[in-house]
Amino acid sequence: MNVADKTVLITGSTDGVGKLVALRLAAEGARALLHGRDEKKGEDVLRAIRDETGNDRLEYYQADFSSLDDVGRLAEAIEAKHDRLELLINNAGIGPTTRGKVKREASRDGQELRFAVNYLAPFLLTHLLLPMIRKSAPARIVNVASAGQYPIDFSNVMLTRGYDGMRAYCQSKLALVMLTFDLAEALKGSGVTVNCLHPATLMNTKMVIESGAEPLSGVEEGADAILHVATSPDLEGRTGVYFDGKRPERANAQAYDAEPRRRLRELSLRLTNLSPGE
Repeated sequence: MNVADKTVLITGSTDGVGKLVALRLAAEGARALLHGRDEKKGEDVLRAIRDETGNDRLEYYQADFSSLDDVGRLAEAIEAKHDRLELLINNAGIGPTTRGKVKREASRDGQELRFAVNYLAPFLLTHLLLPMIRKSAPARIVNVASAGQYPIDFSNVMLTRGYDGMRAYCQSKLALVMLTFDLAEALKGSGVTVNCLHPATLMNTKMVIESGAEPLSGVEEGADAILHVATSPDLEGRTGVYFDGKRPERANAQAYDAEPRRRLRELSLRLTNLSPGE
């Protein structure tokens, strides 16, 4: 995909790998829509990318993904200013711990925090923006998942029993892979492709550092992988694939099972107050 003059949205793009992806897309002439939680930081990043690339068609949108109302307002704000969206990169997320906290945390809506931020927020945002994305075909949706994937126990989705931060994180990332496969199937023939990836292992990001892990790779490697899935002409028309870096790989077995995907889809529609056709 040639992104020059295309409208692209990168969630979680004021830090880490998302920031670098936004910078590179802006340098290619994209109309880049940035997203983050902190308005001042967002404006600072916007200004820095504009200064570095000379691209003045950049916009910043503030939304806290721990609130579904915020996600809804984000979609409304984008729809109010744009009628096309050729590329959506769902990158925003949180790691196994938040500033060292190891206890279970809840979102503003009362859901387990990692499930809410890493999965429910992109589920809702993608569905709300889908009419615009369909209208913009050929278009791509890229979900930034992880090689860390844990099967969902539908009797304990919110992990009110036996909470573990790593399990919560890995469950939320598998849910994002399952969403990818579901959407890819639903959008076949529409000109919209949906793929997901593990960008790189333990990148040198704030998320990894906060989790207490030792970084093993850089955001440059992760950005290369994300942009490959997002823009490579070799992937034109290819959909429903999980990548490890730039290589197609096999995700957790639960992602290929139609019944758990159905249960997750129905749960997600209920939690986000969406109708099945949305």
